[in-house]
Amino acid sequence: MGLTTLRAFLRRHSGVALDTSVFIYQLEANARYLPITDAVFSWLEAPDSKAVTSTITMSELLVLPYRNSDDEMVDQFYGLLSTYPNLRWIAPTLEIADTAARFRALHRLRAPDALQAATAWQSGATGLITNDPVFEQVDSFETLVLDRLL
Repeated sequence: MGLTTLRAFLRRHSGVALDTSVFIYQLEANARYLPITDAVFSWLEAPDSKAVTSTITMSELLVLPYRNSDDEMVDQFYGLLSTYPNLRWIAPTLEIADTAARFRALHRLRAPDALQAATAWQSGATGLITNDPVFEQVDSFETLVLDRLL
């Protein structure tokens, strides 16, 4: 049921935003979520797929490798993620910052979550994949929470 729901979600949206958790579960090969994240990353390789994420995702992903002084893992993350097909990395702009502030005020989101939501909205994504139900408060896009697929 979960993969069927995920595939329907991906077909329904012309652009999808990916929250950091999707990358973490994939990179860690998290057994609970791997079938779902494998499907997301396989979808990303299809020619008509379009996904975005904020550059804040990379800053969140690199904390542990830097904490562990693991430069090889830092290089692997950059090499794999920065060149992934059909995935755009979007840095915060003044417009994104403004939208993030609005989302924080309206929905009481933490700054990283507000930046992810604002990036999704500003990029024209109509769906967001995450494992954080806080994004369901934002009605600017449809949110798919991974735990609800299990």
